[in-house]
Amino acid sequence: MTELLGNYLPIAIFLGIALVIGLALLIAPFAVAYKAPDSEKLSAYECGFNAFDDARMKFDIRFYLVSILFIIFDLEVAFLFPWAVSFSDVGWIGFWSMMAFLGVLTIGFIYEWKKGALEWE
Repeated sequence: MTELLGNYLPIAIFLGIALVIGLALLIAPFAVAYKAPDSEKLSAYECGFNAFDDARMKFDIRFYLVSILFIIFDLEVAFLFPWAVSFSDVGWIGFWSMMAFLGVLTIGFIYEWKKGALEWE
């Protein structure tokens, strides 16, 4: 029985270290942070309007357009990493399929650029 429990000792040590590091990362900002709020820190950051205003107010759609564009090109990078790792195994079919995928995304990026979707007026 002790041999069986001995096999799980590295897992228990790993979980203990992970718990200590996780708690340290959660507690450290409260101990080290500089607490001096000002109007700039309390202002709207990415959403473009104050968070505690009327829910029916008009807002600028450009914030959402930029976030959607970011998600699209972020997913492109998410597909590139596994492809790059298995590049030697995918062969020419895998290479040209990724080139077609990147070509379609490049055409989409050029279209967005020409339409002015990336301009901030």
